[in-house]
Amino acid sequence: MQKVTVPFIKAKKINKQRITMLTAYDYCMAKLLDEEGIDIILVGDSLGMVVLGYDSTTLVTMNDMIYHTKAVKRAVKNSLLVGDMPYKSFNIDTTETLSNALRFVNECGCDAVKMEGGAEIVDSIRLVVKSGVPVMGHIGLTPQTASEKGGFRVQGKTSETAKNLLADAKKLEEAGCFSIVLECVPEEIGKAITKIVKIPIIGIGAGRFCDGQVLVIHDVIGLYRDFTPRFVKKYVDVGSLIQKAIKEFKVDVEQGKFPSVEHTYTIPEEELRKFSKENFS
Repeated sequence: MQKVTVPFIKAKKINKQRITMLTAYDYCMAKLLDEEGIDIILVGDSLGMVVLGYDSTTLVTMNDMIYHTKAVKRAVKNSLLVGDMPYKSFNIDTTETLSNALRFVNECGCDAVKMEGGAEIVDSIRLVVKSGVPVMGHIGLTPQTASEKGGFRVQGKTSETAKNLLADAKKLEEAGCFSIVLECVPEEIGKAITKIVKIPIIGIGAGRFCDGQVLVIHDVIGLYRDFTPRFVKKYVDVGSLIQKAIKEFKVDVEQGKFPSVEHTYTIPEEELRKFSKENFS
């Protein structure tokens, strides 16, 4: 299997090949995604909600992201690895913005970083791209600033706001982004932006016509149950399977059924006799 690169992702749009992207926050999950040939693995700041138990992604720190991204990197051999820059880690002091982006590359071995926002962050994008770090953009519903846009709502539902989304996509492309995540917009707007912008558009709740699709893996496998967005397709209910296993373990232990002989170790009889003689005689 060939290592996925930024040029490879950009070529997929030209060749009309769909791009696959999922999140991962730990070694075991990342290994499964990588082995199945997922194009892009994102260590998303969504880990704040699905792994750390926060009620918002805005509480995730750079240290949280670095810790989890390092774990994911240990498993990834082929997928393009993207680190999600958390809230207030960019579009601030230029030195700090660049330092945070470089941490994902130098400490974690990321191939790229993702930054949420439109026209207001193009200077930060240019700065990071100029340093040699590829940047994936993210517009539409941007969880880090959702409260400023009226909460977790579909974006681009009016002509004016749709026009602004397209303008943002163009500005991110001009700033040097190699791709853009487009979240929670009407399908028609997702289709239009995908057609007009030359870099890959990866949708999440942006309809059927984007160049690729991304979902949070915990949603895909039914492991995160606090909230399931309309755009999620749950392929398996792993949460229920885990609960079933836990219940069976509890019963087996309480009833003395686990462990059984097949789960135990033995000591040679001669050594056991010596042990017994020395300690119990």
